[in-house]
Amino acid sequence: MTALTIPLHATGTRRIPLWDNARFLCVTLVVIGHGVQRLTIDSNNALIVYLVIYAFHMPAFAIISGYFSKASPPTSRRMKKVLTDILLPYVIMEAIWSLVQFLVEGKPSFNPSKPSWTLWFLLALGIFRLVLPYLVLFRWPFLLAIVLSVGAGYFDNIDSTFSLSRAIGILPFFVLGWKARQWGVIEKWRNLGARIWWLRAAALAVFGGWLAVVGLNILLWRRIDLRFWFFYDYSYSGLGADEWWAGFVRLAVMVLAVILSAAFFALVPRRTTWMTRFGQATMYIYLLHSFLLYPLRESGVLRGDHSSASWLVFMILACFAISILLASPLVRRIFHPLIEPKPGWLFIPLEDEIRGPSHTDPTGSRRAVQGRVASTTTEDGSLPRVSPRVDA
Repeated sequence: MTALTIPLHATGTRRIPLWDNARFLCVTLVVIGHGVQRLTIDSNNALIVYLVIYAFHMPAFAIISGYFSKASPPTSRRMKKVLTDILLPYVIMEAIWSLVQFLVEGKPSFNPSKPSWTLWFLLALGIFRLVLPYLVLFRWPFLLAIVLSVGAGYFDNIDSTFSLSRAIGILPFFVLGWKARQWGVIEKWRNLGARIWWLRAAALAVFGGWLAVVGLNILLWRRIDLRFWFFYDYSYSGLGADEWWAGFVRLAVMVLAVILSAAFFALVPRRTTWMTRFGQATMYIYLLHSFLLYPLRESGVLRGDHSSASWLVFMILACFAISILLASPLVRRIFHPLIEPKPGWLFIPLEDEIRGPSHTDPTGSRRAVQGRVASTTTEDGSLPRVSPRVDA
């Protein structure tokens, strides 16, 4: 651990590196999970990596998104951002995916109600943004979100149409992220200074324990298809669990995800690192990585002899490289019109836009704009105070 005073920017504010580091690591886990998925068919080692990641990576992403979401009644400006930052990129990327699948597989499959591959999370974010102001009207919004998530699994007609099943399934994590901001959890964590070694040791023990549970029982997890429980996508009957107590299995999976997410955030560096600047481009990584992995997944190259441990290590390293590549300034410049479209001509002028544009993407990442860096606010929504601290 090294002492670090977070530097002032031109605006007199500072970023909080913890969030950029967490976003980059989280989206890289998404890329790794997708990258090794085909290997899991023939490799138990790959399935171990897959299950360790899938147990918490999307819940952690939802927690981050919830932390930076507002629960107040939406202004016209915020409603417009749901359209421009979530729904419009979704339609654009869905159209591109449909074209790719038509050219490669001959499938005329454009159907916006059935999101392709990774695009389900964009629709889920849109649903989260729309329902959060209503949820917080209740006395216990987090408890209500848990009831909705567990209860949705009992209904077969709540399916992947418009990502409804997965959105309801991981809604508690989004609400938990929002509650964490109200509780000031992250600010308390950052104020612990250097006295965090024992918490990080505990976090490592948590991941070590989960890795042991997965590795020692991998044949069981393969036989019961445990991975599908981590998708929050299928009804309990669709998972082969028609029993009345199936909801408690989902509840246990959710508790596991919260514990692993907490351990993950505890291990994320709090200081500025080599990955911090890449955390400002999570949407580019998330939406574009699937196009790079698609040929590998569909060609069958990751099967048979190519499912060895050496190929697993190669794919993990390649996925790290893909994340870094897609977060580069050149890629962001080229794909900016697709990932962050600004179709001002579609909308009437809005009175509350006089405050200036927001540069926060749906995952909560605030990016550098016009030679300056927008700051990340503290838990109460105000600009963070600048003071020397020991971060690690």
